[in-house]
Amino acid sequence: MTHIPSPAEELRLIDTELRQLDARRSQLLARRGWLLATMDAARSKAQAPVPPPSGPEATPPRVQNVLLILGGTLLTVAALAFTLVGWGHLGIVGRSAVLGLITVAALAVPLVLTARGLRSTAEAVAGIGLVLTVLDAYALHEVALSGVDGLGFSAAGAAVLAVVWTAYGLLPGTAELRLPLPSALAAAQLPLPLWALAADADAFGFAAALLATAGFTTAVALRAARRPVLLTAVVGACGMGAGGVLTAGALSVAATGPSAAARAAALLVLASAIALAAARRASAVTVPVAGLLLVAALGSVPRVVLPKVWTVPVYLVCGLALLAVWRVPGVPEGVRKGFAVASGVVQAVAVVWAAQLLAVVLPGALAQVASPWSGVPSDMRAAVTGELPWVTHMETAPLVLAAVATVLAFAGHPWARPAALVLGWAAALMVPPVLELPYVAGLLTGLGVTVLAVLGALVVPGTAEESGSAAEEPSFFKGTVPAIPTPLVLAALAALTSVHVALLALASRSATLAVLTALTLLFAAAAWRGPHLAAPAALAYATALTCAIGAAAGWEPQYTALLVLTVPVAAALLAARLPRAALPVEVTGAAAALLAIGLTVLDPPMLALVLALCGVITAGTAIRPDRRAVGYASALLFVLATWVRLAAWEVDMPEAYTLPVSIPALLVGALRRRRVPETSSWVAYGPGLAATLLPSLVAAWADPHWTRPLLLGLAALSITLLGGGHQLQAPLLLGGAVLALDALHELAPYIVQVTDALPRWALPALAGLLLLALGATYEQRIRDVRRVRDALGRMS
Repeated sequence: MTHIPSPAEELRLIDTELRQLDARRSQLLARRGWLLATMDAARSKAQAPVPPPSGPEATPPRVQNVLLILGGTLLTVAALAFTLVGWGHLGIVGRSAVLGLITVAALAVPLVLTARGLRSTAEAVAGIGLVLTVLDAYALHEVALSGVDGLGFSAAGAAVLAVVWTAYGLLPGTAELRLPLPSALAAAQLPLPLWALAADADAFGFAAALLATAGFTTAVALRAARRPVLLTAVVGACGMGAGGVLTAGALSVAATGPSAAARAAALLVLASAIALAAARRASAVTVPVAGLLLVAALGSVPRVVLPKVWTVPVYLVCGLALLAVWRVPGVPEGVRKGFAVASGVVQAVAVVWAAQLLAVVLPGALAQVASPWSGVPSDMRAAVTGELPWVTHMETAPLVLAAVATVLAFAGHPWARPAALVLGWAAALMVPPVLELPYVAGLLTGLGVTVLAVLGALVVPGTAEESGSAAEEPSFFKGTVPAIPTPLVLAALAALTSVHVALLALASRSATLAVLTALTLLFAAAAWRGPHLAAPAALAYATALTCAIGAAAGWEPQYTALLVLTVPVAAALLAARLPRAALPVEVTGAAAALLAIGLTVLDPPMLALVLALCGVITAGTAIRPDRRAVGYASALLFVLATWVRLAAWEVDMPEAYTLPVSIPALLVGALRRRRVPETSSWVAYGPGLAATLLPSLVAAWADPHWTRPLLLGLAALSITLLGGGHQLQAPLLLGGAVLALDALHELAPYIVQVTDALPRWALPALAGLLLLALGATYEQRIRDVRRVRDALGRMS
């Protein structure tokens, strides 16, 4: 069929049209973007808000308040200056008349101002009047009652001022003012504490005065309707209450006898009652505080009567007693929740206190690693402490943890059961060193805890929500926290306990062998139907057991390594039988194999044997369809084993190391090309050929004899001919390159001799002639290169 125009011409025309369309499209898109930007700018300018007209920076009410405050401050300063400085220039009658008239005027003017609606001005003047009443009291003491004790007069004066200011604030004309009543309440905070100080009361009396003041202020806060009065009452109650509680708490801690402890307890009970009374307005804050104060009060007397070791358990029992309110009918929900929070705080503090002993028991087992098989300790306390001192007054820590664990076991929260299990486990580990049990008894206790944890992981349901008592517990304990898998917690506890027991067993050779054997059998039995981590744990302890057996038998490390290799063999067999736990099992087996290799590093013949055995194990694993990739590791191990053996025999020929790699690689490449014919020869044969040819070429260039270069040249020639005959790039190019370099190595001495015989101008002349010849036949040489390239391209 004839094309008009020709296909090439038509293709050129189409490409030209497409380029023109692309250029036009780019121009249109640029124009569109500019138009959109212009329209957006115009729209934004049209919708821009008009700035409001400037006005005064300060509004009239603000200016008025500032002026009133400044005026009141200046008048107050003037009154103070008059009272303190100018007082002595007037007589008694003049002084009394001046202060009385000023005070009465300052207190009377607000009545007139509020009637006319000038409330802000009245507020400022009333403040001046209140300050003047304080100055009147000061003046009265300085003139008429100078012999009266200052603290006692201040207490009485504060009480009188509180009453006067309260009456003034309740008058019909001043009831709208915000200053008198809060000021009266603030003054009411001083009489009782000042009176206690004036009467030389002891710390108990002073704390009682503070708490009584806090109780009075709390009562005012419960009935206060105005916000200024409420805020003042809250601040006063918190301040006085905090002072009273701190004082009573310090007295309770410092008490050495039942009498002092009882008085401090009474003060704490009073503070708790005040906090409970305040629960009507702030139950979420004050009820837990009341519960904690009640715990401190109930534990004061038993603390001084019982030995120090029972201090924390006493307070814990008092804290647990707060939970009894859940069973008392008619108790408000807020009180129940608050007491539960207080009980939780007490339990948390008790657990933190008991955790100090756990921090000694658990790391203490590591001391056996530094001196294994050094001898059986006298008891479990000596086993876990070593050279460190024992923590005193903490023998009741297991009881504390057990009590909290019992409470959590009956709670309906998702994390309650796991937390109870952890606390019970910690208590069980503390019992042997606390009771100073014999060493063997301590090991048996640890093994028993491990067995119970493993059995629990096999039997207990999957989540903590499956507890049957959860539905019967109070709603406070129920939350939306995700459930924690109980079997996982038990498995983790079993692992931790087993490690702890295994470390403690290092003190004795027989104990080490017995404990490691027991742990291996325990986790091996659990692996058939239990958690996935049981099988790796069994293999890990089996590895430790084999090392212990070798050490007990007096074997050298390289011979112990052969015994350790039984663990990777078992791991390979278990991985095939336990597909769900195959990966962790194989990882553990690989770690054991690395340990065996490490044990034989100093003995090359044994290292070669161990590497070969590891290669056999990995080759057996590679038989499984899902583990075909392990075959590469097996090949690598065999190669390493061969190399180590050759190095042990002091073989220095590179071909002895490279041929064991090249031959299997070439066989694999041939099989790959048979199955996948399109596979490149570089992929199939390149690595195998390079692994031998390149090291041999390097060795040939450094070899002064003729045997190696001759054999290498013959091998390279054979590979080149095979590559050319079978149209394969890799053998042709690699063989040809090695052959050329090998020939150059052989001709190098003669080339050097010829070069030395020629005059110095001969080499530049020859180079120039060569370049002229290449230039004259450049186009022909280019065609030759292209033909060679095409010929190579047709090869695989």
